[in-house]
Amino acid sequence: MEGLEAVAFQIISNVGTAKSLIMEALYEARDGRYEEAEDKLKESRFYMLEGHHAHSGLIQQEASGQNVELSLLLMHAEDQMMSAETITDLVAEMIRMYREMRQK
Repeated sequence: MEGLEAVAFQIISNVGTAKSLIMEALYEARDGRYEEAEDKLKESRFYMLEGHHAHSGLIQQEASGQNVELSLLLMHAEDQMMSAETITDLVAEMIRMYREMRQK
């Protein structure tokens, strides 16, 4: 595996790990363990950043005039990254809501 395929798998692997951690954060918050939930979210940010670095490399490559061939695998990687970003925002809000409900 080399080139674009390796970068796509790097994105998929990192954002997949991030997405799993984000969901674990939600489960922790659901059970009232907010500090643990925040720790999971913090850890997930590391993996999201790694996925973004790999993605940014492709953007820089294309911006410098090198062709980046679009493939189903790369589209899947970008889809996984976008869904993880959406889930991050939703879970952060849900954790806030869990906290508010428990305080009442």
